[in-house]
Amino acid sequence: MAAYDLDEQEKLGDLKAWWSSYGNYLTAAVTVVALAVAANQGWKYYTGKQAAEASTLYFALSDAASKNEPAKAKDAVAQLIEKFPGTGYAPRGALLAAKVAFDAGDLPAAKAQLDWVIANSKETELASIARLRLAAVLLDQKQYDAAIAALDAKHSDAFAGLFLDMKGDIFNIQGKPADAKTAYEAALVKLDPKGSQKQYTQVKLDAVSALVASAGATK
Repeated sequence: MAAYDLDEQEKLGDLKAWWSSYGNYLTAAVTVVALAVAANQGWKYYTGKQAAEASTLYFALSDAASKNEPAKAKDAVAQLIEKFPGTGYAPRGALLAAKVAFDAGDLPAAKAQLDWVIANSKETELASIARLRLAAVLLDQKQYDAAIAALDAKHSDAFAGLFLDMKGDIFNIQGKPADAKTAYEAALVKLDPKGSQKQYTQVKLDAVSALVASAGATK
């Protein structure tokens, strides 16, 4: 019990670490997809010069992100969304810009980018990533009910385990170990059995299970 008796700030710190870890992973994943689509299929809505301009803005954004330059990233994504909203670069750029804003502590800007992806992306996977990150932003703002609502919204089953895992984290921060236990148990069913996230979720489940058992014993 003592090993998991973290205060709220420590738990929020864990979520920020999660963002950094999975944020990098997911950003890399969507960037690879963007490159693959651009190279092998082309964009449905823009070709030739327009596609080249969209890709130029996207990679300017990527460069700004790698150099930790929030202002340049914000400018690049604003142009990308305004000029080429129908391309696959736009939602991917917004996801990347959201991460840059989050890392810079600009939560309203991060939320705005994620809301845009959710409202405009035609790809379920990208919208799901945006919802997952949005929940992290709302959690950092202590908007717990809104964070749970974001996770309860329709999303790709490929991310179901991560959605449930984060719900468990939110319940735990709220001091609801029984609800956290239920969420972690459901997450373990959905998570990749070979992935490191499943091991981490198991540790959290063991911890909250001990809390639940302890609470029951004192009644």
